Amino acid sequence: MSESGSRTTTHKAGEDDFFPGDRPRSSRSRGSRKPLIGAAVGVAVAAAAVAAVAAGVFVMGGDEKGGGGAERADVLPTVYTPSMADRDTARLGRRSVDPRPLTEGEVFTPALKTVSYRSLVLTLADSDVSADCKAVTWGERFQADLDQHGCNQIVRGSYVSRDKRHVGQFAAVNLADQAGAEQVVRDLNPAAEAGFVRPLPAPGMGPFGRGFSAAYAQAYGHYVVVAWVQRAGGAQPASLNEMIDVSLAVEKPGDFVWGRLQLLPDAGRTN
Repeated sequence: MSESGSRTTTHKAGEDDFFPGDRPRSSRSRGSRKPLIGAAVGVAVAAAAVAAVAAGVFVMGGDEKGGGGAERADVLPTVYTPSMADRDTARLGRRSVDPRPLTEGEVFTPALKTVSYRSLVLTLADSDVSADCKAVTWGERFQADLDQHGCNQIVRGSYVSRDKRHVGQFAAVNLADQAGAEQVVRDLNPAAEAGFVRPLPAPGMGPFGRGFSAAYAQAYGHYVVVAWVQRAGGAQPASLNEMIDVSLAVEKPGDFVWGRLQLLPDAGRTN
């Protein structure tokens, strides 16, 4: 895992991830997706209305929990890929060693007002830092776990692609410790029906989360970083590769984690 935040993905001609019912002959692997939100994605699922696990990917049927109009913000992703913390960020396992609050300027640096991956270019349309974790989330169980595990900040950003074809939500959740971060990753699984972070509205984005969307969440020490993406309007993409590529751009503000690691007193330690 590189502390520079560079990503590694593998595309093979004709080897896209297909959706249930569209897969030809046999399952095909997407390849690795590291370091940020690094779960390998290979989809092989059952009925679309039931959550299932396939190589770390959870697929849900509905596009909006509880129905309702476009103004509702209690939406869930269709596809969810969780990743737990690893040894590379173990030194950030407690907020007591990293107590300084996150700021918009630290997470959304000038260089990250525009993010890109391959031919995709997205621009930050709006951003927000909330010290009231309940105000920017929904779901009683999720909010209870956020409170129990000491959530004191949620940073959100909305991205819109230059061609207006893709939109994305970035979120970083600041918890008391790594155990809390890993519980939040579990809670964000739509199959848990615990709740989710509310999308941050932004000019040019329209209602986010309706239709097909994909979210990728990973614990980094006491933080959780989420990239949640979709085609504008929620149309289903041709393959999950498209969503993964968008998320690899949208997740880039999560590189603040590496900066935090460098500022720890034992940053020079190699073991």
